[in-house]
Amino acid sequence: MRPGMERLSGWYGRLLDTLVLAACLLLFIMTIMIGADVVSRNIGGGGIPVSSELSEDILYLMTLLAAPWLLRQGQHIRVDIILRTLPVRVAWLLEWAGDIVGFFCCLYFVWYGLLITAASYSAGSINIKTLVTPEWWTLAPLPLGFALLSIEFVFRMYRLSTTEIGLRDDAVSAA
Repeated sequence: MRPGMERLSGWYGRLLDTLVLAACLLLFIMTIMIGADVVSRNIGGGGIPVSSELSEDILYLMTLLAAPWLLRQGQHIRVDIILRTLPVRVAWLLEWAGDIVGFFCCLYFVWYGLLITAASYSAGSINIKTLVTPEWWTLAPLPLGFALLSIEFVFRMYRLSTTEIGLRDDAVSAA
């Protein structure tokens, strides 16, 4: 990698490391909250009414925080059995195709996420469950998460363009 791109990639990697740590912290909080809810219900305390709703929101947020890091690490779901049977150059071109499709899909979700978040904000839509919150609070992380995924697809394509033709080393099957 060129020095500038390497530095940018390193900075971005540290940002993703921080976000995945935040996702881990949210998982810890959710685990404690669910455990406290179960204990409270079983000892007659009535439970924690917001625990189910907060757990749903935390799972959503954790997914958006961790997905770019998982993509960078090659830990996302990947079925590469066909790639491993194809000629190396064809498999490499399919890696490119996958990254390009992934990039444009992520950009679509950024655009759509911005639209629905803005529409929700403009309409003053509210989530009414145990907690009453503006709906856009829940929608706002969506375009941000997919923007981070889009950026990671750019780095993936850059890494693919600067390495030897072949399958990625960072994303291999268990076989």
